[in-house]
Amino acid sequence: MIAETVKYEGKKRVLILGSSGQIGAHLTEYLKAKDYDVREFDAVNGEHQDMTEIPNIELHRNIMVADFIFFLAFDVGGSHYLKKYQHTFNFINNNTRVMANAFTLIEKYNKPFVFASSQMSNMSYSPYGVMKRVGELYTKSLGGLIVKFWNVYGIERDMEKAHVITDFIRKGFETGTIDMMTDGTEEREFLYAEDCCEALETLMEQYSDFTSDDELHITSAVSTSILEIAQQIQLYFGGISKEVEIVPSSSKDEVQKDARNIPDTYIRKWWKPKTNITLGIGKVFEEMKKDYENI
Repeated sequence: MIAETVKYEGKKRVLILGSSGQIGAHLTEYLKAKDYDVREFDAVNGEHQDMTEIPNIELHRNIMVADFIFFLAFDVGGSHYLKKYQHTFNFINNNTRVMANAFTLIEKYNKPFVFASSQMSNMSYSPYGVMKRVGELYTKSLGGLIVKFWNVYGIERDMEKAHVITDFIRKGFETGTIDMMTDGTEEREFLYAEDCCEALETLMEQYSDFTSDDELHITSAVSTSILEIAQQIQLYFGGISKEVEIVPSSSKDEVQKDARNIPDTYIRKWWKPKTNITLGIGKVFEEMKKDYENI
């Protein structure tokens, strides 16, 4: 059953599960600036916020009092991280426990929520994709909303789980070489983090306008190849007189282009991104440059 949208007196209490992750950290900062009462929940804050622990008293308390929940928590990272860990017992077990823990309490208190899935949820050969598909089934059974993010990028602090844009910039600063896992011909739809946050806020505030059957893809709807991303980053390094070499691999990615299978016009009915890829990369580059200037 979908929890009905209600009018709130005072600030809306928004619980972000996975508040220190790539999207969660940006969403936390964004919603705080909008004066929401943001409740952060992430294992990096201590064992009391470890969602793999069942039962978790702190999780119970936070879900019980929340007005709205963003379920972003997942053991996940960029392609390097997934390639290394997604077939391990710990990866599968941790994500199974996180979902069972949170969804049980969401059902108990009938809370409105958004679950962060992935375009990989239809890829049965990927343990990560299968886990996300299970999350979608939970969400549909509870009447929540399912969103699929498409290559969100922005500042990341956990570089072990870094995604392609921050990973390339880091390599440029640290080694002067952008080593690529593929030949870079594969195309992806990249989305700047702040635009992603605006989309999530829209879903929360217009929650009753959507159903769990809606295909809610949060994407720029503009395809860019990985090689083009590397070349744009290389240009920014040129702007600070630093030579950076791009070294593509000889292998091709098995997914050459994202298959969203949903018209751009549908996405644009409820939300529209503002930041193009060149501007977005520039913003991330300038922020990361500050870290290396201080070394």
